[in-house]
Amino acid sequence: MMTTINGVMTGVLIVVFIAIWIWAWSSKNNQAFDDLSHLPLEDDPSVNPGSAGEKNHE
Repeated sequence: MMTTINGVMTGVLIVVFIAIWIWAWSSKNNQAFDDLSHLPLEDDPSVNPGSAGEKNHE
C-alpha cells in the first residue's frame, strides 16, 4: 500500500514540475520575466547615494 502511495505522489510531483516548467517558459510570461530581470540594475530615485553607511567624522 505504501509503495502505491509513493508512486502516485511521485507521478503527481512530476506533473506539477512539468506544469511549472511549461508556465515559466511560455511566451506570454516572457515580457514580464524580462522586465523583472532588469529590475536590480535600475537606480532607485528614493535612495540618496552616498548617505547610506556614512558617519559624521568631526
